[in-house]
Amino acid sequence: MLDALTLDQLRVFVTVAESGSFRSGAARLFRVQSAISHAIANLEAELGVALFDRGGHRPVLTAEGHALLANARDILLRIDVMRARARSLGEGVELELSLTVDTLFPAAVVGKALSEMRVAYPDVSIRLAVEPLGGPPTALIEKRSTLSLLVGENFRDPRIAQEAICAVKQVAVVSSNHPLGQWPKDEKIGVPDLADHLQIVLTDPSPLSDGRSFGVLSPQTCRVSSQDAKHAMIVAGLGWGRLPLWQVERDLRDGRLVRIASKALGRNSEIASEAYLAHRIDQPLGPAAEAFRHALMRSAAGI
Repeated sequence: MLDALTLDQLRVFVTVAESGSFRSGAARLFRVQSAISHAIANLEAELGVALFDRGGHRPVLTAEGHALLANARDILLRIDVMRARARSLGEGVELELSLTVDTLFPAAVVGKALSEMRVAYPDVSIRLAVEPLGGPPTALIEKRSTLSLLVGENFRDPRIAQEAICAVKQVAVVSSNHPLGQWPKDEKIGVPDLADHLQIVLTDPSPLSDGRSFGVLSPQTCRVSSQDAKHAMIVAGLGWGRLPLWQVERDLRDGRLVRIASKALGRNSEIASEAYLAHRIDQPLGPAAEAFRHALMRSAAGI
């Protein structure tokens, strides 16, 4: 009967499927291999289907195993959420609030929200990291941060809950001394023209974007590891690229940078991306994190 299923059997099933063998699953769970084999055999007997084909060198998921693996993962995730909620009911205020922020998000808005949180919880320490692209979601997946601020739609994950808070505008800019910055006003810049010039591009510190490029139009690129470096290279006239509007407003006003006159880069060379406050669904927010969340919503309202 299915009532005899245990969470331990499901956890063993998922671990073996993810590790690729009974031996690797046993090592990951710190058990002997015979115990792992016994747990899988009992689960198969309870379900009435074979989960693994054991005919080869390594066990391979059967069609039934593939179909039921998603259910097993979902059940375990829901149990983890329940445990986390129960744990939060018995715990007080966090000792530390760890936060990873997308480099596109305005730091001043984060600072204002953290300052408000500290008024209510002055004893809570803060650990803040600023990372591009896949850095913020990876910090959540690896449990290095309680909260992350993500910009854009490129890194969705079922383990992460996201709440939209505001839009972040990015502008395609270039130095006013660069050839693209001195383009005749009566001529539009096309993609072939952009491809003739070096594009300054951020690199991703995480593996989430392996084999993927975001907004790269030129075969000539200069890849940098920080938003500040990207900004400095564009101001210096090395190449062109997109930067958040909050970072370049003064440069545009003072004439150091100009918008690139190309509709291929958005209306008025501008695009808007949604920003999200995110956390793991199995790690509910504590009082300080909730206070920061509410303060951030207020602080971001004026963006």
